[in-house]
Amino acid sequence: MDELKPCQECEQKHKCQEIYQQLGKAQGPSVAFKAVVAFLLPLLIFIVSLAAFEGILAGITDIKLCIALGFLLALLVTLAAILIIKVVSKYLNKNK
Repeated sequence: MDELKPCQECEQKHKCQEIYQQLGKAQGPSVAFKAVVAFLLPLLIFIVSLAAFEGILAGITDIKLCIALGFLLALLVTLAAILIIKVVSKYLNKNK
């Protein structure tokens, strides 16, 4: 791999290479599950609850009120789910 121009003129380029090699060899637990729980699960909960509340509130004739209530209720459900996920996560991390 060719070095970048700023790296060729740097006095510490060998130290950088050593550090990046060490970081590449670092072993640790996978964070894929945590990423899914942190980012995708709340989004999925919001979308599903928004669709559910849209169906529940379908009897309301005022469309703006229906949209606003559905959005707010879905947001509340998502926030509650995030709080529950945080509490469960803290509890599981505490027991490890």
